Amino acid sequence: MLSTQRASIVVIGGGIAGVGCASFLASHSDVLVLESDSVAGYHSTSRSAAIFIPSYGNHVIQALTAQSQPYLDTPPSALATGSFLSPRGELLLSMEDEVERFEQLLIEAPHIRELSLDEALTRVPILNRQRFVRACIEENARDIDVDRLLQCWQRKLKSAGGVIETSRSVTALEQHNNGWRLQTTKGPVDAEIVVNAAGAWADTVAGMAGLDPLGLTACRRSAALLPVPQGYCVNDWPLFGSISENWYAKPMSGKLMVSPADEDPVEPHDAFADDMVLAEGLYRFEQAVTVPVTRVEHNWAGLRTFARDRVPVVGEDPRKAGFFWLAGQGGYGVQTAPALSRLAATVLLESLQGFKLSDIDEPDNGFDTAIDPELVRSLDPGRLIGLSH
Repeated sequence: MLSTQRASIVVIGGGIAGVGCASFLASHSDVLVLESDSVAGYHSTSRSAAIFIPSYGNHVIQALTAQSQPYLDTPPSALATGSFLSPRGELLLSMEDEVERFEQLLIEAPHIRELSLDEALTRVPILNRQRFVRACIEENARDIDVDRLLQCWQRKLKSAGGVIETSRSVTALEQHNNGWRLQTTKGPVDAEIVVNAAGAWADTVAGMAGLDPLGLTACRRSAALLPVPQGYCVNDWPLFGSISENWYAKPMSGKLMVSPADEDPVEPHDAFADDMVLAEGLYRFEQAVTVPVTRVEHNWAGLRTFARDRVPVVGEDPRKAGFFWLAGQGGYGVQTAPALSRLAATVLLESLQGFKLSDIDEPDNGFDTAIDPELVRSLDPGRLIGLSH
């Protein structure tokens, strides 16, 4: 019989959310991260479009993004040398029937500025000028080095004594001795606190703990990698796409990544692109440019998981003590990860008996603002189940 392993905090899920939160926790408590796949960040994290867009999402997402920017731009010296962000920009294009939406965006995001179509063509020369009537640019949209961020957080976690175990799935969860016992494919684990950072599988993990689901929905997002159009260099092009978000394209690894911007609800699984959805998106892209799609070199899909109100779920479940949620990051998981990881770790540590901590901030921590209590309340899982602490 396998002996029972022990940890104060077990984090289920080794994506950017779970590893980020664990890296902030590890200096204050012993932490074990359990990841079912053979590598951390296999599903949504590694398949992200890797773009930081300040105007993206609702007001809660934008607040988390704003809090994450200083950390990503100037990370703590002990974590990384140099920014995780690099220049890219986002160019949005409007057809005649999209003008109302275009004008609304300019009102809601005053830092986005309108460009003439001639200016847009200097940014992306393959645009089909006849298709569009308006264009705007968000200069502060930037690429995120997702892999380096994840690797840095893994090193931070391990250097503080935390452990990441891959290829280890949780098969059962029950309350045990004022804490939790997790049955896994590599033996049992006892913990004071469980953090549910299982992404698309977060409701499944909750079910193992005897909790009704919160109603999280996994949505597929597909992408294809195309060769660069002959005669062009795309390295300095911005991400560009439809103001209605029914396609977008982005330079990636010397190629051009194109997505149909699909958001089809699916069951949690190792996602793959739907051929018809991808074909429709590539057709919309082809109509928007003056070059043909000659071949697809590679395609893939990832899962973006949303709560009903499209706000992440962070905090202790009011129905069961010691069960914490860190889920529902949707399509914003990487750009909000620093703020959400720090916030989740703070809320969790403050809940531990005898551990009173208003913040986990340390010198040179990369953040320039305190955690907003109103923001914490807006993420509480109680909002989705009609309960509160």
